[in-house]
Amino acid sequence: MNKHVKLSGTSTATSKGQVTIPKPIRDALGIKDGTPVDWELDGDQLRVRARTRRLVDFAGIFGNPLGRAVTVEEMHDAVLDEADERQRRISR
Repeated sequence: MNKHVKLSGTSTATSKGQVTIPKPIRDALGIKDGTPVDWELDGDQLRVRARTRRLVDFAGIFGNPLGRAVTVEEMHDAVLDEADERQRRISR
């Protein structure tokens, strides 16, 4: 979200403490059904932060260390190699 965007809205709490986030704010934050929302109270100020990023969103952020796609066979071989190495360490 652009930090310079200024939006405001009003909500009313229900008897269960539920509050509806105004649509323009949901849209700006990328909040969809099921999006976790963090609440932080600091004195008399309330900060609400949507956790819209998922772990999968960070995939490839550092690039591919091999510089190319890995085949299923290469993944299979790597898993077997690691299993062999762990077995060797256990057997020592």
